[in-house]
Amino acid sequence: MKPVQELLKNRDSTIFQVGPSITVFEALGLLAQHGVGAMIVLDQGKLVGVVSERDYTRKVALQGKNSKEITVADIMTREVVTVTPNTGTRACMTLMSQKNIRHLPVVEGSKVLGMISIRDIMNDIIAGQEQTISQLTNYISS
Repeated sequence: MKPVQELLKNRDSTIFQVGPSITVFEALGLLAQHGVGAMIVLDQGKLVGVVSERDYTRKVALQGKNSKEITVADIMTREVVTVTPNTGTRACMTLMSQKNIRHLPVVEGSKVLGMISIRDIMNDIIAGQEQTISQLTNYISS
């Protein structure tokens, strides 16, 4: 399988991010606006967390809290699991499964390069399987 830097090349280079002090309501609006399920939380350029729809559901909605009164810092996942650009997609899939997470920030040193999702990994696996099937079909046919 390919390294995640290949997955990042095939997409918009925009890194969807928020600061820890905005309200959860504002963050939800940004998630919806960008059509993503999670965003990186940066504080003065430093990765400090990830906030996701899952964080909102479990830490706000199910607890009856008001998303207009709570900040991203109150609900974000602080112990961020990251990968490097050279991490293979199979290793990412294993990591996501072991940690029960759906998003992985891609970092090089202290610089955030992007974020991949379980969907990115699944699309890569499917494309790889389709290529293998095509090659096997051509081999059998010839």
